[in-house]
Amino acid sequence: MSEVINDVFGSMLILDRMNAHTEQDALYPFALDELLCKETGLGGPSVCHIWQQPRSFIIGLRDSRLPGAAEARTWLESMGYRTAVRNSGGAAVPLDLGVVNLSLILPKQGAGDERFRSDFERMYGLIREALAHTGFEVDKGEIAGAYCPGDFDLSIGGRKFCGIAQRRQAHAFVVQAFVIAAGSGQERAQLVKEFYDRAGAGAPAADYPQVESRSTASLEELTGLGPHAAEQFASAVKDIIRSRQTAEGTAASAARLILPGSREVADMAEQLRRRYTSG
Repeated sequence: MSEVINDVFGSMLILDRMNAHTEQDALYPFALDELLCKETGLGGPSVCHIWQQPRSFIIGLRDSRLPGAAEARTWLESMGYRTAVRNSGGAAVPLDLGVVNLSLILPKQGAGDERFRSDFERMYGLIREALAHTGFEVDKGEIAGAYCPGDFDLSIGGRKFCGIAQRRQAHAFVVQAFVIAAGSGQERAQLVKEFYDRAGAGAPAADYPQVESRSTASLEELTGLGPHAAEQFASAVKDIIRSRQTAEGTAASAARLILPGSREVADMAEQLRRRYTSG
C-alpha cells in the first residue's frame, strides 16, 4: 500500500451508517459530512463515513440550472425518488441500497490546494485495494458516456462503477465516492440519461453529460461478487482501515470526536437545500 494511503489511516475513525435508513432526507448524509468536516477543521479527527441512501437522485449544481431541471425533478419524484442538489462537485447520480458511498473527511495539510489530486488518489487507492481480492484491475480515467464523468472515474474492463467528488472547507475537506456495488449499472445510467433528456431540453449538448447506458456497470456484474456486493465491498474497506489503525491513534481521535445530533444534521440539510437549490 502506498504512503499516500498509509499516512492518514492510523488515527482515522470509521462511521458505519450502512444500515442507517431511518433518515429519509436525501441531503442528510451530505449535511452530516458538512458538519463532520467542520469539526475536523477545528481539530477533530479524520473520519471515514460509509453510508447508503435509499431511492434518491442527487443533482449537481450545474445540472440544477438546466432549463428543464424543475420538470425533470418532478418526473423523478413522481416515481418515488427523493431529489436534492449536492454541495460537492460532480454531476447527477442516482443512489439506492446497491450503492456504497464513502466519505473521507480529512484536515487540510499545507497551503493552497497542492494536495488536491493526492486526495483523489487516496480514495482511488483505498477502493483499488478493497477490490484486490477479486483479481480484477481497477482503472482510473474518464469513461466516455458515463454519468458524473471525470478524470477519476474508476472502471473495470472499460465500464465505470465509481465516481469521486470533493467538498472543500477552509480547514478541512471531504472526498466522496459513490460505488455502484449491486444491481444493474445500465439501468441506473439509463435513468440518468432520461433525466438529462428532460432537464437538458433546449440547452446545448455541451452543457450536460451525454450519457450512454452501456458505459456503466456494478461490481456485482463486473467481478461476480454476487447480490451482497454492497456489504462485501463495505466490509473490505473497513478491514483495510482497521488494519492500519493504531490503538494510540484511534484512542486520541475518539477523545476528540463530536458527533452532531440528528436535529443539528436536519437543520444543516435545510441550510444546504436553501443554499444550493435554484429558484
